[in-house]
Formats: sequence, C-alpha cells, structure tokens
Amino acid sequence: MRSISVKITLVLIVVSLAGSLFTAFYIQNRTKNAFDIFIKNQDERVLVEALTDYYRDNQSWDGVDEVFKGAALYSSSNYGYGESGGNNPNRPFDRGSLPFVLAADSGLIIAGGTSHTGYQTGDTLAVKELSNGIKLENDGEIIGWLIAGPIPQLRNNPQQSFLNTVQQGLIISSLVTLLIALTLGGILILSFTRPIRKLANATEAVAGGELGFQVEINSRDELGRLATSFNSMSADLEKADRTRKQMTADIAHDLRTPLSVLHGYTEAMSEGKLTGNPDIYRVMHQQAQHLNYLIDDLRTLSLLDSGELNFQIQNINPLFILQQTTDAFHPIALEKDVGLTLDIEGSLPQVNLDPDRLTQVLGNLVNNAIHILSAGGKIKITAGFDEDSLVIQVMDDGPGIKVEDLPQIFDRFYRVDKYRQPDEGSSGLGLAITKNLVEAQGGTITAESEPGKETTFTIKFPAA
Repeated sequence: MRSISVKITLVLIVVSLAGSLFTAFYIQNRTKNAFDIFIKNQDERVLVEALTDYYRDNQSWDGVDEVFKGAALYSSSNYGYGESGGNNPNRPFDRGSLPFVLAADSGLIIAGGTSHTGYQTGDTLAVKELSNGIKLENDGEIIGWLIAGPIPQLRNNPQQSFLNTVQQGLIISSLVTLLIALTLGGILILSFTRPIRKLANATEAVAGGELGFQVEINSRDELGRLATSFNSMSADLEKADRTRKQMTADIAHDLRTPLSVLHGYTEAMSEGKLTGNPDIYRVMHQQAQHLNYLIDDLRTLSLLDSGELNFQIQNINPLFILQQTTDAFHPIALEKDVGLTLDIEGSLPQVNLDPDRLTQVLGNLVNNAIHILSAGGKIKITAGFDEDSLVIQVMDDGPGIKVEDLPQIFDRFYRVDKYRQPDEGSSGLGLAITKNLVEAQGGTITAESEPGKETTFTIKFPAA
C-alpha cells in the first residue's frame, strides 16, 4: 500500500501539471487571438487611409486593386515575406488574396477578395454583413465599406517569430513553475506527514502496551492539537491502568484480611482446637459484615461507572435530610465524645435530588469525620443558599490532610495514612462513592484542609 506521502505527491504532480498545461494553453491561445486582432486592426487602419486617399484623388474606384496590391500592411512582405510568399505555418502568403474586400453601399464587392466563396470580386454581400465592416467616407458621403473576410489574418516572419518566442517562454515558465511547485510541495508534504508518522508510531506503541507514551509535536495547527489530545489520552490510559492495578491489589488485600480471620477461626473450630463463644462469633460477624460492605460498595461503584444506578429524583427541601442525618449520627458522636452540630443559614432552596442518595452522601462524610476525630473533636454541618446553588459543608477540626494528598482523597482505596488498616465496617471506597453520587446528580464536591487544624468538604447542587 502506498504511503500518504506518495499519494499526496502524485496528486500534487497531477494537479501542478494539469494547471501548468492549462495555463500555458490558455495564455498561448489568448495571445495569438489578441495578436491577430492587433494585426487586423492595424491593416484595417492602413487600408482605410489608403482607400480614402485613393478615392479622394480619383473620385472613383477604378483601378483600386493596385491599392490592395501596394498597401504596406503589417502582414505584408515589407515585414518579412518575399516575392514567392512567406513561411507562415498557416498557409503561404498570397499578395493577391488579402483578407479584406472593398464593397459598395449595396454590398457589391468592388475590389480585394479572398479565395473564400462569396468574398470575391463581383459577389454581393448581405446588407447585415456591411455592419461588421468599416465605413469609408469622403466629405460626409459613404463611398464604400471595408470588410474583413473569413480567412484568418496572416502573420509575417517577425510576427510569427514573436509568437513562437512567447510560446517557448510559456513552456519554460510552466516547467519552472511545475518544478517549484513540486519542490515546495515536497517540503510541505514532509512537514505534514512527519507528525502523522510520529502519531502512527506512538499509536502502535500504545497498542503494544507502552501506555503513557508521549509524542513530541510542537506545531499549533490541527495536528498539534491532535498530538496534545493523544498525549493526554495516553497519560490517562497509563493512570487508569495504574489505578486499576492498585485497585485490584487493594481489593485483594481488603478481601484477604477478613477472609483470613474467618478461615483461621473456622479451621481452628473444625479441628477442635477452638471452642466457639460469643466473642469469636462477634469477630466473625464483623469480618463478614466488612466483606458485605466491600461487595456492596464495589457494586455501587460499578453501577455508577456504567450509568445504571437508579436515582429517584424528587423536588425536595434538604432541611429534613440534614436534620435526619444529624440526629442519626448524634449517638455515635456522643459515644466517641465528638461534638456534632447543624447550622442552617437562612431558608434553603428546593433542589432536584434523590433523598436516599443525599442521605448516603452526608452519612459517608459525617461517618468518616467521626472515625478520624479523637475525643473532644467537633463536627459542624452548615447549609445555605449562594448564587442559585445549595451549598452544604461538613467541617471537622481533626488532624487535617496534607496538601499533596488532597487531589487523591476521592480516588478509590486511596488512604492518607498508607499504613492504616481500614476500619471495621468501612470498605475504603466511601469518598469515591460520595464524589460519584454528587456528580451523577449534577453537583460538585471539593475538599479543603490545613494539616493539624481542620478539613472542610463543600457540596454544591443547583437550585430547582
């Protein structure tokens, strides 16, 4: 298969050659026609003056044929033809057959004449043909008409030589133009196809598993934007692959821990090494519950990714859900000696949300804050109306989050403390699910934190 460079080059050659030939042919014909018209006009002017002077001197057209024979026309032998005729490529020059006739007002041809039928001495021209000629006058009286015959105007040697020179110049200029077009076109083709080849090689590299491969293209045209998009896509693929591998490892780790505990207890009891008791059953139940949470959260994330999670969108006032969430977690907060308050700033707007999913979002944030805080910590939930949006904030005065960790806290299985084991009943996917649930309902969620001071999660939903 021919490369794109060869195809473009062939197209360029065909187009350039066709354009050059057409230009040369068109200019050559236009030049010939214009030059023949020029010769004809000059000969007409000479004949008009000569015939008018002849009639003025003789007061008749008797012997006027001598004027046609002796007129020094531009196409005559005075300009390069000999007695026996010229070397015009069209036909030999005939001194007695000039392409002009002298006709009376009635259309009768008096003198001149050509070899063409109907344009010889004694023939009569139609009256309408006289209008195409030049009127001859003497003292205001019409004395005749000078008519150009249908035979093309003859050219003498210098004239034909001039046209030949023009033709040669057109051929040479066309060839030079073609050469220049091919040279410049070749340079442009190379500059155009080089980044395409780079992109093709980069695509093959990514297809071969070299995710994250970057291509260097510095142009700012469409190819430059394509290269930028490719580099971004390649980087995203590498990140997604790295995240997938990390997520797979995290899932395996989170599954292995409770399964190991369950396996150890069941094996010990089956071999008679351990007798069941309420404490063992409670630990086994907690580990099974953790597995159940992990599986449920993974299923929720899978449904969110595929867009198949159902939302029961309703026009609601969020105040009831905010109060319900605060009341639900208040006993848990008291048990850890953590303060939990709700602060409503003015009246809240109606919003189109799924109330159960909003409850899940707020519950994830408050539950995380309770588990992070030590005794004496405080959690504050605020809600208000700002620029046509419902704004909900969940703030805590816990240990905070490092600046380098903030961009990743919504990633799946990301842990601020890399060595911290997941809490019982927690899958490590809470913030990832929270972010997806918020964005799936048209909202946004951001996090701000100062290490050692506080952390604030801000949720915004457009008002209904």
